Amino acid sequence: MAPAVGRRDANTLLRRLPSVDEVLRSPLGQEFLAHAPRWAVLRAARDEIDRLRAALLAVPAGETAPEPVPDGARMRAALEELLRPSLVRVINATGVVLHTNLGRAPLHPRAVERVAEVAAGYCNLEYELDARRRGSRHDHVADLLCELCGAEAACVVNNNAGAVLVALAELAAGREVVVSRGELVEIGGSFRVPDVMRASGARLHEVGTTNKTHPHDYRAAIGPDTALLLKVHRSNFALVGFTAEVALADLVAIGRERGVPVMIDLGSGSLVELAGEPTAPAAVKDGADVVTFSGDKLLGGPQAGLLVGRAEPIARIRKHPLVRALRCDKMTLAALEATLELHRDGRSDEIPTLSMLHAGSDSLRARAERLLGAVRAAAPQLALELRAVRSAVGGGALPLHEPDSWAVAASAPGLTADQLDARLRAARPPVIGRIAEGVLLFDVRTVYDDDIGSIARALAGTVTSPR
Repeated sequence: MAPAVGRRDANTLLRRLPSVDEVLRSPLGQEFLAHAPRWAVLRAARDEIDRLRAALLAVPAGETAPEPVPDGARMRAALEELLRPSLVRVINATGVVLHTNLGRAPLHPRAVERVAEVAAGYCNLEYELDARRRGSRHDHVADLLCELCGAEAACVVNNNAGAVLVALAELAAGREVVVSRGELVEIGGSFRVPDVMRASGARLHEVGTTNKTHPHDYRAAIGPDTALLLKVHRSNFALVGFTAEVALADLVAIGRERGVPVMIDLGSGSLVELAGEPTAPAAVKDGADVVTFSGDKLLGGPQAGLLVGRAEPIARIRKHPLVRALRCDKMTLAALEATLELHRDGRSDEIPTLSMLHAGSDSLRARAERLLGAVRAAAPQLALELRAVRSAVGGGALPLHEPDSWAVAASAPGLTADQLDARLRAARPPVIGRIAEGVLLFDVRTVYDDDIGSIARALAGTVTSPR
């Protein structure tokens, strides 16, 4: 190691800082260039030189400054960080099944394979192979959706907020939409149903009160300018106590009696019964003209907004210019088709979201015990405990449904739960747990069996890495 020199020679040392070109031509730089793109090595070299310069200038008067030699290990770590993709796989050990921040529904292997197949080359996205002419991208999933929901027609856009927006823009722009005050919900990202309605050009006509809305409220609100009766399912919160709302079938009866179409936004939506959640097939059966719901929540597929219902309004919606702005790409449609096929074939229990939600206490405890054993073997220094916990559905779905689950609670000597969590988030792959009562928990409801070894290795790394 080069000897330290007095601070009075700091300017001399600054002049001895290597240039970027010198770093690149050095054996260290050549080693990096052999395995990394030039732009990344350049940036790592510049950042390292800047660090050395700042370190020299920060040396207090009367103390010594080190020789400005580039740190190869630091540059290597910087290169790894620069070349790491921004979007990476993480291990979800929070127990929140539809974790919005972690990408919501994981896809079934069939959907993943279908995406890879169409993404790697060309496909018949908008081409009719039999007729040798242009086709519609909606046709790839429309029949499946109609079959599963009992609907006459279907349309797909990029998310459910987009589905609500385009439906209102086509069916009610410039006219009134009657909706209960108790259903003016706020969805993810601070977007509110009234904001979406205003963006569509429709005018909001609120009826009832926050906690109670009756059939006569809708009847009294209908006038010559009423374009639509809208019902919004409160999928991300529950209203309990002294409450009343109009059932969809009753609202449809009012609409038909007055010649006004009815639309329902199910939010998360579902094709199968889940803890009392209303389903899209039931909404169609109740007579709704248009039903909107999500593809990436309780359906268990990719992010998408699904519209099903009567042929006439769906046909109008499909022709609206916003549909092009909100349309799905080939990869989304491929994943959605594969997921819908699983529902059609009676294999919905294999879809990861539904499999996680249906997992029983015994199987979850057995998985937690396997995780506990793997972590104990890899990191005996950790204090570990098996705990009974409650999971969450997440994604703005089933807010009152908190199924029983099992978790491993872990704490490390000399580390707070926040510090342990930070180290796990820096692991590869990152491990995301949840902190409760000052302890880091790993809820196994959302942990795959194949992830157990990775969690154990990541936890072992937290107690062997420098603090």
